[in-house]
Amino acid sequence: MSNDSRPLRPGRVLLVVWALVAMANLVGSVLAFVFFDRIAPQSEVAATPDPSRHAVALTVFLGYIVLMLPAGYLFTRRVIRSDYGWVIEGREPDARERERALGEPFRLAVASSVAWLGGATVFAVLNAAYDAGALGIVRTAIGIAFGGLITSLLTYLLAERAVRPVWAAALRGAAPDRRRYLGVRPRLMLTWAVGSAIPLLGIALAVVGPAHSGDPTTAVVFLVSIGVVGGWLAMYGAARSVSDPLEKVRDAVVRVGEGDLGVSVVVDDGGEVGLLQAGVNRMVAGLRERQRLRDLFGRHVGDEVAAQALARGAGLGGEQREAAALFVDMIGSTSLAADLPPTEVVSVLNRMFSAVVKAAADEGGWVNKFEGDGALCVFGAPADQPDHAARALRAACALGAALAREGIDAGIGVSAGVVVAGNVGSEERYEYTVIGDPVNEAARLCELAKEHAARVLASERAVRAAGAESASGWEAVGQFELRGRGRTTCAYAPAPLHAEL
Repeated sequence: MSNDSRPLRPGRVLLVVWALVAMANLVGSVLAFVFFDRIAPQSEVAATPDPSRHAVALTVFLGYIVLMLPAGYLFTRRVIRSDYGWVIEGREPDARERERALGEPFRLAVASSVAWLGGATVFAVLNAAYDAGALGIVRTAIGIAFGGLITSLLTYLLAERAVRPVWAAALRGAAPDRRRYLGVRPRLMLTWAVGSAIPLLGIALAVVGPAHSGDPTTAVVFLVSIGVVGGWLAMYGAARSVSDPLEKVRDAVVRVGEGDLGVSVVVDDGGEVGLLQAGVNRMVAGLRERQRLRDLFGRHVGDEVAAQALARGAGLGGEQREAAALFVDMIGSTSLAADLPPTEVVSVLNRMFSAVVKAAADEGGWVNKFEGDGALCVFGAPADQPDHAARALRAACALGAALAREGIDAGIGVSAGVVVAGNVGSEERYEYTVIGDPVNEAARLCELAKEHAARVLASERAVRAAGAESASGWEAVGQFELRGRGRTTCAYAPAPLHAEL
């Protein structure tokens, strides 16, 4: 249920929560008893040594503790079973169960407050029985109420820390979209109340009042010690509740910056920290989706076209460029489709296109489009490549050799010159392509190459544009009138192949 690899154990959560709550209440009870019974007597009557009064007070105190510990355990057990039934059943919580799981520390703190109010009532009645005076009774009740308040605040902070694994499981299926319960600021205010406000009010209560007759030094030192120690513990817990998840968020952000998009932060807080954790997860999910779309976009249109579109935006229109076009078309694909099952035909085509993609990519070109059993490769657009013609010629030779090794017969035509490269279509749907006479010439040379022994033919413009070094590997094989062009074209074939033929 949890993002943590360890399974949740409701029984273990129950014991941890009950132990922390019991510890907070027990410590608060002992401190309150010691303060009011030994350190800060409320009146001259109460200050007079009275062994029977102390014995009765100690008996009532211990009896109340013995009564409340099992009662607190039973209450905590009931709350855990009620709020975490979905954990026991091994399922995801619904919205109501999720809200109850997030609100459990608050309910435990309220229950602790009720127990302390009961204690305040008991000891107020006890003081009245010993004729402590109205002021003494009120001061005792208020003092115990203050002790209950500080204990309840500690109960909330400790319980919140203990149920974090359950919160992580509850929030896994529905990360918070708003702050729920206490955020960072209220927690810090609670910490201030535990460590400063309540002890200072206790000091004021100990030294102010006409009925007070003792030296307040011991009481003040006692309360200051409580403020220092309790404040440090409360601040440490509050700081850990914020710093620990923030460290995990920071580590996740660092990993994302290094390119790791498999990061996921456990959401285990219902306040601002939880919103931050959920926000990081949404950000990473968005980046993963963007990366996936960019990868798919690049596979469809080519990495360079995708990068240009992402960097500059996209729109209809184009620009003139010096580029080279390479056409390849399989020979006998019609009979192949008639003789073989469709799955085998697709397998042959995929082997052919894999060779096309590799040959083009090795020379810095890209496949502009697949057309049935053929493909158009472009060099020099959209990125400038001064040696685009030489790249196209080398790719044609490499592709011819690769297809021969695969046992695939295909014609390959190459041409170069001025083309228009850009997006063609409509505003709703367009594609990046190259248009111009070199593209048409390469397509016609591809048709001619199917009937020529060399299987690879290039135009004179492409050979001359490639430079002397690259042109030396090609030889003219004749003048041809290509379909639809109205003029003859001097075709070249790779020299070694032409010599062998």
